[in-house]
Amino acid sequence: MDIPILDLRGLKCPLPVLRARKALREMPVGKCVWVEATDPLSAIDIPHFCAERGHILVKFAEENGIRRFLIERGGGEG
Repeated sequence: MDIPILDLRGLKCPLPVLRARKALREMPVGKCVWVEATDPLSAIDIPHFCAERGHILVKFAEENGIRRFLIERGGGEG
């Protein structure tokens, strides 16, 4: 199963969260997406967004300034 990648590298707060929110709204519940971001605040903002909106942060990794989040679409509004 290929998991799509949402490339948000180079975007500054609040754009990574806003773009992730839009992408998740268009996905069915239970599907996953990789979100890649370079904004240091994304390490705080995206996990908070997931918790607030009912999505599951399955995995987080950081390497060479790129933060990768594996997010499973929850049943919230997006």
